[in-house]
Amino acid sequence: MHFGVSTFVTDEGIAPVALGRALEERGLDSLFLAEHTHIPVSRETPYPMGGDLPRVYYRTLDPFLALAAVAAVTSRLRLGTGIALVIERDPITTAKEVATLDLISGGRAEFGVGAGWNLEEMRNHGTDPRTRGRLMDERIRAMRELWTKEVASFDGELVHIEPSYCWPKPVQRPHPPIWIGGDSAHTFRRVAEYGTGWLAVGLPPGQLAKRIEEMRRVAGPDKQVMVYAVPPEERQVDEYLKLGVAGLLFGLPTLPEDQTLPLLDRFAELAAARR
Repeated sequence: MHFGVSTFVTDEGIAPVALGRALEERGLDSLFLAEHTHIPVSRETPYPMGGDLPRVYYRTLDPFLALAAVAAVTSRLRLGTGIALVIERDPITTAKEVATLDLISGGRAEFGVGAGWNLEEMRNHGTDPRTRGRLMDERIRAMRELWTKEVASFDGELVHIEPSYCWPKPVQRPHPPIWIGGDSAHTFRRVAEYGTGWLAVGLPPGQLAKRIEEMRRVAGPDKQVMVYAVPPEERQVDEYLKLGVAGLLFGLPTLPEDQTLPLLDRFAELAAARR
């Protein structure tokens, strides 16, 4: 069973190096970092969870730079994006960043991806919200070509790459695990096509059980499930484990180091009792 942490790393909370060291020292398995490039002040798009948008959304560090710093001070910790907003990223540059992280970490990268929710944020990147799902799919297909072919090319509706060399290649073959965020029929289709599994967010165990059944009907019985932002509550953790998920990512609030370490102790205690 895989036990990790999902969080927003910002300039106001524990530093990524200190966080990575603390996680590995406590025997936890992974660190997944959220991404938002910026948040337009207009705030036209409602926050999906309701209420005011938490401050951490517009103070996140770049996840790949933060994870690279963590890679340099750890040897076992898995290093993931949770989630990378592929619709706001150049696919060639992102393919290189993922492969570089995988190389310098010795094959520890995990690529959590999603299509995003903040419409004005994605528009600032030149993305039409109406086609963001198709854009995400094409960009990931293109990245897979760049990771796996010596001479790679892609010619889609929205993404075009002429025959090119792109290195490094990932250490993991054929490429790092791809975890698909979201909760829709489109999400499960993506899991079926190119995902290692589903990164499920915010669903209580009873609802998640039904969604896992649906996901596996669409994507196949071998696809895995990782649950994101899990509260450190014994009963809920045990209910998730009964569903046969591949792993749990405890939701870590963004706090200074002295307030973060006791929370990590609690996560480690829950994990150790269930291995």
